Amino acid sequence: MMDTVRNFPFAVFVLSFLIFWLAAQVGVFLRKKFRPLEEEEYSDLGTVLAATLTLLGLFIAFSFSMAISRYDQRKNYEAEEANAIGTEYVRVGLLPQQNAMKVRQMLYQYLLQRISFYEHSGLGKQMLQQVESKTSRLEGELWSEVCAAAGRDPTAPMALVVSGMNDVLNTRSYTQAAWWNRIPVAAWALMGLIAVFCNFLIGYGAHRRSVLLFIVLPLALSISFSLVADIDSPRGGVIRVLPSNLVSLSQSINGGT
Repeated sequence: MMDTVRNFPFAVFVLSFLIFWLAAQVGVFLRKKFRPLEEEEYSDLGTVLAATLTLLGLFIAFSFSMAISRYDQRKNYEAEEANAIGTEYVRVGLLPQQNAMKVRQMLYQYLLQRISFYEHSGLGKQMLQQVESKTSRLEGELWSEVCAAAGRDPTAPMALVVSGMNDVLNTRSYTQAAWWNRIPVAAWALMGLIAVFCNFLIGYGAHRRSVLLFIVLPLALSISFSLVADIDSPRGGVIRVLPSNLVSLSQSINGGT
């Protein structure tokens, strides 16, 4: 369930807020059911609560840093894909004219599929599977075409074309690996558990039942959790990697034809 929920930042916000608010209410209930804290016990509870909140803050900061680094990695690989495809588009000119035209047409179709991979990130799994299927088919056709041309004319220029096509295929694999590289579910679970303890201690140690007191911390933590989930999720939320470099490349190819 956690693996699915983290792909939807708004769901993370709602679910975490309800859990954290409920944890505070459980703390209030247990304090009333057993016995109120003695005055000297509040000092000890405050020390424990401060330490727990500090630990939680470190976990949130560490998770945020992990999410940002993965987001930057996805952006960098998008730029590398555009660079690899653009370079190969130029190198294909070393092929015989008829082969060059065919490969360039396929390479442009491949570029459009890579743009769809990013732009359709908010759509369903079926659309994504269609894009992946077309991309894999084009990869096979492109590789076969350049390898056949290199086999007929095994020269240094042909080696450049084959090497460039290899870079195109490799950058897609690197991109896919970066999109799979997410904050581990175990880290989410541990961070959530510590947040539950913090809210429980807030409720258990409260002198009086204040609505504002039991909303501020759950709300702040829920916003933090949803922001981390938004940045960490390649296909959920509003913070996504846009194919700016790939779109710019497609426009330059269109302008040059």
